[in-house]
Amino acid sequence: MHNKPARSRLILETGLLLVAVFLAIVAMFFVFSAFSTNLVGKCVAVVDVNVPLTIEGAPPSLFDGGMPGSEEYAGIIRSLNKRDDVGAVVFVFNSPGGSVVATREIYNAVRELDKPSVSYFREVAASGAYYVASGTDYIVSDPNALTGSMGAIATVTSMSGLFEKLGINVTTVTSGRHKDIGSAFRNVTEDEREILQALIDEVYQEFRTVVLENRRAALNQEKFAEVSDGRILSGRQAKEAGLVDQLGSKRDAIMKAAELAGIDAESIDDIRVCPIQTRGSEGGLFSVESIARYFGTQNPAISYK
Repeated sequence: MHNKPARSRLILETGLLLVAVFLAIVAMFFVFSAFSTNLVGKCVAVVDVNVPLTIEGAPPSLFDGGMPGSEEYAGIIRSLNKRDDVGAVVFVFNSPGGSVVATREIYNAVRELDKPSVSYFREVAASGAYYVASGTDYIVSDPNALTGSMGAIATVTSMSGLFEKLGINVTTVTSGRHKDIGSAFRNVTEDEREILQALIDEVYQEFRTVVLENRRAALNQEKFAEVSDGRILSGRQAKEAGLVDQLGSKRDAIMKAAELAGIDAESIDDIRVCPIQTRGSEGGLFSVESIARYFGTQNPAISYK
């Protein structure tokens, strides 16, 4: 009878002790989280850019894993500014470029990074992909990677000859003689070709200016003038022209990023790497979305590719 209050007190005290221990563990967890960056050191974030650059992207399907649009990519890149554990960023490119607007949106996000950034050209970093990479602090390329292809392109497909053979007659009523420029139902006229050429020249000049501003100190001006005509370059040729800083591997790019971030590392094994998740995946050439996007556009789209 007399032991009941003692047992109750013991149970109560034990319960309070367990609650106190639990609260102490929770507090230690938050303290550790706050100071974990100092304890384990900063990491090098790795962002794969392995898709064509488009504004709309593509949702996952049976044919592929989808791909992020430019706003999504830009958001992923900008979010790295909020991560105290990220010391530097490596962009791994395997992309042929893409639309002018998508390229610019991703490029702007790269330029807004407040951390050192390094580009690595794995297999292809052409046109718009090179445009984006020029905004990073340093560029490493595989010697055999394909890059360059600096310039813009607009393609108009005419099916008028086919329609004529099939006996298909298309009548278009417009508010102006250039309203249906790029229509697949007729050939481009000479003055429309001049209009399109003026647009292409304007966009190309922007591309060229961006590269000159970002790479001026490294460029071989004579070589740059020679190769900025839209041609494809190997990593070796790009290095000769000053379009890349170093020939090497992804490991070299990560080591350089660590160096720029002040991370003390004698080898790649000393560097903590933080892969950044993107939805993009390679493939999808015959996906429903790709086919719909290709045939669903009437007016010519200007692209860096």
